[in-house]
Amino acid sequence: MSAGLPPGGASPGVDEDQGGLRAALSGLTTRGRSFLAAGIAAGICAYALGQDDLLRVGMLLAVLPLVCVGVLHRTRYRVAGSRRLSPARVPAGSEARVHLRMDNVSRLPTGLLMLQDRVPYVLGPRPRFVLDRVEAGGRREVSYRVRSDLRGRYPLGPLQLRLSDPFGMCELTRSFSAYDTLTVIPRTEALPPVRLAGEAAGYGDGRQRSLALAGEDDVIPREYRHGDDLRRVHWRSTARYGELMVRREEQPQRARCTVLLDTRRIAFQGAGPDSAFEWAVSGAASALVHMLERGFSVRLLTDTGSSVPGDGSSGFAGATQDSADSAGLMMDTLAVVGHSDGAGLSASFDVLRGGNEGLLIAFFGDLDEEQAAVAARMRQRSNAAVAFVTDSAAWVPDEPGAAPAPAQAQERLRMLREAGWTVLDARPGVPLADLWQQAGREHTTNTPGKTGGWS
Repeated sequence: MSAGLPPGGASPGVDEDQGGLRAALSGLTTRGRSFLAAGIAAGICAYALGQDDLLRVGMLLAVLPLVCVGVLHRTRYRVAGSRRLSPARVPAGSEARVHLRMDNVSRLPTGLLMLQDRVPYVLGPRPRFVLDRVEAGGRREVSYRVRSDLRGRYPLGPLQLRLSDPFGMCELTRSFSAYDTLTVIPRTEALPPVRLAGEAAGYGDGRQRSLALAGEDDVIPREYRHGDDLRRVHWRSTARYGELMVRREEQPQRARCTVLLDTRRIAFQGAGPDSAFEWAVSGAASALVHMLERGFSVRLLTDTGSSVPGDGSSGFAGATQDSADSAGLMMDTLAVVGHSDGAGLSASFDVLRGGNEGLLIAFFGDLDEEQAAVAARMRQRSNAAVAFVTDSAAWVPDEPGAAPAPAQAQERLRMLREAGWTVLDARPGVPLADLWQQAGREHTTNTPGKTGGWS
């Protein structure tokens, strides 16, 4: 954020100057108004009593704030402000620091400056700073901290600058137009290195090898790039195209992972940082970051059918994009995701049945019989599927009737297990890392011939 700020402003016309003068008069402080009122009252009393000395005192009291208004109004210095966030993306419950910088780009020193940044109440109190005289060409830097337990995107700014005369008679407020955005992403939990898809690096083996390797070398040539081995030069293509061409190396295809987040409003009860829905959002964030770090191509999918990073050639992130950028894109989505008004999971099932999705990790809310059947069919389109299911009866025990009966809830979990899901009953207070390890053990037990992990 950077902008120039002429406190007095140019006055090419009389009307504009009078308008600016009226704005300056409206900036009189309580002290300035008191001096002006006392001067007028002293003048009236001096006229009534015939006291010349009292009249001179009254004139002094009345003129002083008007002189301060005129001087402040005619000030011609310019200042520029900038804001820097460190970091611009912060997990919920963690602090970010905002750095403000003011530069006096005029040839005159400034007077007393009061700096104020506009901050949403959820991030903390509004920061205010007092900057003493800033010399011509000088700069001042200040900083403050912000923190939020609620994820979201929060605007910071615009920055406001309050000018004051040395006597405190008049104050003028000017605002910059630029602002920045702080993104508060869900909390993530470090997950243990459970062996997934048969290979820790995300490259499958055994019966899933077709998902992991491209097979034979790709003999289609490409243009020579600085640093390529000259032994890979494809001379026939070089002669054909008239420029140096090299053979492509073998392009391994990463194993895929889809993280499915159920956002249906009817599937979750309660609100706040400790609610089941926030736990599911945090769990999805932890899973996608963990899988990206292990070399998987990851996609975030919601019950509405929306997919992140998008509907590109593969719809997955990590294979052609930098993992950090991919994680940032999906984290930004999770920072603002909210409840959907949909009642079913059909839209997400339509996306999943388009092809073999590799590993499927789902975070479900309450499931009725129909939605449990839809979720069971999702298993057919994945090599392995793990479901973390939250039960509203456990998360909001004070609201009877808000969730299915315990027997019905267990029946839904049984339907998923019979369909091939590895199902974890997510309850408050149980760390996701423990459930993650339990999922690995259950899959190993239920999969004959496997020594560990999911395939």
